Amino acid sequence: MTRNDHPSGTDRIAEAATQIPNSTHIINIQGDEPLIDPQLIDTLALKLRTSPDLPMITAASPLDNPNLLNNPDIVKVTLTTEQNALYFSRSPIPYRRTPQTNLPNYRHLGIYGYQNNFLQHVISLPPSPLEIVEGLEQLRALENGHQIHVHLTDHQAIGLDSPDQIALIESLLTQTP
Repeated sequence: MTRNDHPSGTDRIAEAATQIPNSTHIINIQGDEPLIDPQLIDTLALKLRTSPDLPMITAASPLDNPNLLNNPDIVKVTLTTEQNALYFSRSPIPYRRTPQTNLPNYRHLGIYGYQNNFLQHVISLPPSPLEIVEGLEQLRALENGHQIHVHLTDHQAIGLDSPDQIALIESLLTQTP
């Protein structure tokens, strides 16, 4: 168990990582992602382990459902051409002043990978203004000029974003493959 005074899950996982002194890489699967694909975990871990210059990685999948695009419980991400995060938001991003049908929308998945030294650096920074206003801890890294690589996947995780999803998640967890 970790202390209860952490401002975010990133701070909490950094405390847990100190209990494993020789750890070099950390994968954090957020508790609201009980249906995360195990292969996605392995993919992010391998990419992080084989890319020493990659400080942080996360995942996103295509977001095609317009109802989810406007849902503030669904975190959206927009990317650079190198698949690094430009911004994460609970609002639809980018704002579409002009329609462009070939511009994809992405849903952020609640999984992060860190080089442990980078994780310890990020938590040494105070919570940032964008992190606080959006309620999204990954913005602390972006707002301080760090890159977050985004692995694109077709995995459509059903996150536990609101209490009305509990019955659905429980039924999916009890199904046999």
